[in-house]
Amino acid sequence: MAEINEQEREEIRIEAKRIIDNFASALEKVKIKEKKGKKEISGFREEGNGKKGDSEFRKKMFANAANKNQDNIIAETKSW
Repeated sequence: MAEINEQEREEIRIEAKRIIDNFASALEKVKIKEKKGKKEISGFREEGNGKKGDSEFRKKMFANAANKNQDNIIAETKSW
């Protein structure tokens, strides 16, 4: 890999500064329109009773569980 002498290093620095200055001046010319829209907070669900759970799903889960204890499935943790 070739080394850069001080003169080449200074030329690169000047060229980089010129590119950044040109970019900054181009950004000053950009006009951004202000967004006009409703500013309501959304995405919340309404509270209610909710849906009834599927009793068949519960039966299938307990049928497939290797270890269970009455109403609980016993699972391993951090065994990897």
